[in-house]
Amino acid sequence: MTVDDIKTATTDDALYDLLARELMRRLPNGRRADDAFVQELNNLRPGLRAMASTYELDVSLALDDLGWHFGNWRHVGLAQVTLEGLRELGADRMAELFDGAFLIVQGYWEELGSENWAEWYHGSPLEQALEPLNREAYGVWESQEWGLFSYWLSYTRQHPERLV
Repeated sequence: MTVDDIKTATTDDALYDLLARELMRRLPNGRRADDAFVQELNNLRPGLRAMASTYELDVSLALDDLGWHFGNWRHVGLAQVTLEGLRELGADRMAELFDGAFLIVQGYWEELGSENWAEWYHGSPLEQALEPLNREAYGVWESQEWGLFSYWLSYTRQHPERLV
């Protein structure tokens, strides 16, 4: 992917497809919640790192909530890179919400690491504590035509040099 490739992608669909292909090429082992994946992320340019680290958060907000995100992607280093990624992309309010959720979630880290965390989570004190943050995170996510990917597109158009 080059700056020229970015500039010639005139539609959101074309730009997203370009970014998705580049991320798949640069991260052939897929996304995981482990130290090796965090190292792979840290080897990327800032923009690509931000996008790769926030991808699963977008999916979590589309399908579940912040608690489920941390249950599925339970890794402190990944959470830190995701927070940095949100800030890099200019998703400031989402970064604040994510950071607040991460602070709450840390008090339930052991439960989220248990074999049956998904069963435990529904109706749990964690789900209740996250409710106001989830509600606002959904609002931020829904306000963007492409969810968090809207930040990707805007960022790429403004800072192509931070991706290549």
